[in-house]
Amino acid sequence: MKCVICKNGETKNGLTSLSFQREEVIIVVKNIPAEICENCGESYLSEEISARVLQEAEQSIKKNSQVEVLNFAA
Repeated sequence: MKCVICKNGETKNGLTSLSFQREEVIIVVKNIPAEICENCGESYLSEEISARVLQEAEQSIKKNSQVEVLNFAA
């Protein structure tokens, strides 16, 4: 697909990392399957993957973690 950010690059399958912060809690999720722009590096997640990443982040917040680094469970 054509990147909607830079409008020049095409996306390719790859892995990305995302970080989330809510108040004093920081969650980093690594190795997330995504479509990544070969030009600017912008990453796009499917709806299913997005939902799973957010669910993992919420579970970490519920555990009262202050900082947590997770590997995405494919």
